[in-house]
Amino acid sequence: MNPAVLTLHDAGEKLRKHELSSQELTLAAFQRISDTDDTIHAYITLCRDAALEQAKQADERLKRGGEPTPLLGIPIAVKDNFLTRGLRTTCASKILGDFMPPYDATVIKHIRDAGAVITGKTNLDEFAMGSSAENSAFFPTRNPWNRERVPGGSSGGSAAAVAADQCIAALGTDTGGSIRQPAAFCGVVGLKPTYGRVSRYGIIAFASSMDQVGPITKDVRDCALLLEMIAGRDPADSTSVARSVPRYSDALTGEIKGLRLGVPKEYFVAGMQPEVERAIREAIRLLETNGAVVEEISLPHTEYAVAVYYIVATAEASSNLARYDGMRFGHRAGAMDLLETYMLSREEGFGPEVKRRIMLGTYALSAGYYDAYYLKAQGVRALIKQDFDAAFQRCDAIVTPTAPTTAFKIGEKIADPLQMYLSDIYTISINLAGLPALSLPCGFDANDLPIGLQIIGKHFDEATILHLAHAYEQATEWHRRKPRIED
Repeated sequence: MNPAVLTLHDAGEKLRKHELSSQELTLAAFQRISDTDDTIHAYITLCRDAALEQAKQADERLKRGGEPTPLLGIPIAVKDNFLTRGLRTTCASKILGDFMPPYDATVIKHIRDAGAVITGKTNLDEFAMGSSAENSAFFPTRNPWNRERVPGGSSGGSAAAVAADQCIAALGTDTGGSIRQPAAFCGVVGLKPTYGRVSRYGIIAFASSMDQVGPITKDVRDCALLLEMIAGRDPADSTSVARSVPRYSDALTGEIKGLRLGVPKEYFVAGMQPEVERAIREAIRLLETNGAVVEEISLPHTEYAVAVYYIVATAEASSNLARYDGMRFGHRAGAMDLLETYMLSREEGFGPEVKRRIMLGTYALSAGYYDAYYLKAQGVRALIKQDFDAAFQRCDAIVTPTAPTTAFKIGEKIADPLQMYLSDIYTISINLAGLPALSLPCGFDANDLPIGLQIIGKHFDEATILHLAHAYEQATEWHRRKPRIED
């Protein structure tokens, strides 16, 4: 068996039993990348030599014995908006070019300390702004299940790499669905933790009040193990919360009898792909058969979520991206004076979607429009959070589709921003409310494209959604299916 197809927990067990070495596992991952990435284009930057050196060090740690971490010797891919010391970090943007960070993001430090092997930096929509991985300044990533389809975004490269077995697991970021939606499109598991559960220090910011780091994995147990390694308070991030990190893997008991699940009526509307609705309804019936108590709930302000998100997120992006001016780092245009340098550097360095969002955000924050747009959006954001608070008085978790359709064709929505934005209609509200949510496979459509089931939890209750997701996963075989990637 090719070691690259192993899950994180299976690979870890083989490493600890000395049935497999980290160097063998890492070589298998790079062979898989060599065989498939000309087709998929999941990676922007590979670091084979550094990875093999890390694998060698991991093997030495394993030989010494002791208590190895779940990540020791495991090949992990990292989205290219994480700062990685000495390893190029571009955020898929020309404006950062060949930027070499002088330090690691806190999460990267955690996985390095745990002995993980970093295979490289994965492709994304530029500055994490997009739902298809088509907005990269370098190339679009393709879905391993169908090369004519998008992998989702913005963490499309990470999700595609996991689905194609080019790594054992990956890290992504989620601002409005950027972990969960690509996980759904690629048939893998993706978790957005509660805002504040995982440090954002060293992550290139998009919308600071919503950005969150999370794992993308081959199954739910892997997701729990990786979250244990990256979560926790970080003094360098004032938004990270000082709460103990549970052993999430201990919550995976499979017993869900009596668990109260809410199904929001607003998430089943006209325009949803019929096969998606059928798969979600069937998943809910299965959970009910296994002992969960299901009831319909209402999240009445859901219809405003997309509009609120694209005011708040773009306003924060406008502020965060002001630092990319051609002077301090990144691309600098040749110009005659300071103002022209600013203007030309940003004109040449940013792609069309990033420019669009900067302009939207600047407009929403401008004099005369701040109250009408940004302030009002923040007020509606509070109402969206209150909807969830009320729902969680009645239920332990909420179950919805992850996306209204399966993966769409490359180029299908790129010229229609509104249609593209609606791809995240089921995920955006969770970021506005700061809640944790997970996507896992729950079926396939007639074109053999994966369908994602989203499970939403209470603040800092990742354990319950992992517990429920694992129970569903154990009762089905969807997560075991693999794409056929042909040259």
